[in-house]
Order: sequence, then C-alpha cells, then structure tokens
Amino acid sequence: MKAASFLRSFAPHRSPAPFAERLRSGLAGGLGIFLLAWALHLLPQPQFPLMLLGSMAASAVLLYAVPHSPLAQPWNLIGGHLISALAGWITISLVHDPLTAAGVAVGSAIFLMYVLDCLHPPGAATALTLVLGATQFQQMGAGWTATIVASNAFLSLLLALLINNALPRRHYPQAPAAPLAPAPAARVLPEQQDIERALAEEDSLLDISTDDLLDLYARAQQHAQIRFEKAAR
Repeated sequence: MKAASFLRSFAPHRSPAPFAERLRSGLAGGLGIFLLAWALHLLPQPQFPLMLLGSMAASAVLLYAVPHSPLAQPWNLIGGHLISALAGWITISLVHDPLTAAGVAVGSAIFLMYVLDCLHPPGAATALTLVLGATQFQQMGAGWTATIVASNAFLSLLLALLINNALPRRHYPQAPAAPLAPAPAARVLPEQQDIERALAEEDSLLDISTDDLLDLYARAQQHAQIRFEKAAR
C-alpha cells in the first residue's frame, strides 16, 4: 500500500445518513438505555441487584444507529450476550490471572459467537465485564449472573422492538437475506481436437469416426435448442 493511500485510510468514513436520522438514533439510544435501567430497577431483586451492564450501551449503538445491520438482529443480541457470558464465567472459574483471563474470555467469546452465528461485538464486552468483576460475580453465583445478563439482553430486545418500529422508515428486526444463487459455471463446448483426444484415450476400439461424432454432437445440440425454445414458450 502506498503511503498516501495508507494515510487516507485513517480519514473518517462519512455516513450518508441525514441529520434527522442521526438525531433520531441518538434520542432512541438514550431513551432505550434509560428505560432499560428503569426496568431493571423495578424488577424484583431478592438478594443481589439487577445491575445495568456497560456492554448494553454498545448494543444500543447497533440497535438504534444501525438497526438493519445483521449484527443488531435478535439472535445476535441475545445469543451474543448469553454465549459471551458463558465464556466469561467458565474463564473466571478456570483462569485466575486477570490478564490472561481477559484475553481468554474475549477470544473464546468471539470464537463461540462466530460458531453459533450470533456475532455481536458488545458480547465480548460482556465477557470482559465478568472478568473485571470476577469477585463480585462469583459471589453472586452462576444463576444470578445469568439472570443479570439475560434480563439486560431480553429487555434491550423488547425496547428495540418498541422504539425502532415507532420511528419512520425503520423495520426491526430484519429477516436474514436469502442466499445468493451460485453463478452459472462457464460453459465450454468441445471442439474437434478435444473429441480426437478423448478418442485417443480410449482403451477399447470404438467403431465410430471423429466426423460421425461431430455430426452426432451437432444434431444433439439442435435437439436441445428446440427443446429449450419449446419450454420457454
């Protein structure tokens, strides 16, 4: 890469979104986080608090700024946070060095999200949150930790459904894109030299000449063309 191209790659990538859409995204994200924190505060909390996870702010960027992104869809949101929380919990149970645990938790979360087709970047932040608060989460236990993550994720999904679909030109969630049909393979028609070479490779004697084969092949092509034209009518 040339130096000029390399330096240009650091320039901001301009978003085509109009100002009104940017403003809606900011207001929707702020409202979503406020309502999430409020709902978590109102839910029953028998022993430990249902804390608001910082990774939900990162999810809010996807849910309200780019709600049509594959990374913001329900399976990515729910699966990404839950599988990352599982990766974080297993890590803090087995790895006691915090620096090593941070790398293992995030790396395994990314791998598992990829494997389960639920890639959601904020999920890696959930895994790291468990490592940074390992003492607190281990005191709460696996069940309450899972309750915290699930509450955050499912409430975020519910709010995203309500808020996004109340905004103009937004439809959330988005169905997966239909797989593209494979491009038709290039058709290469055999020529006389190809037929002669194929005949030369035969171990047994074929009682047919090259000219006869070419004539037979040409007539087969004509029949195929007629059949195709009739089917197209």
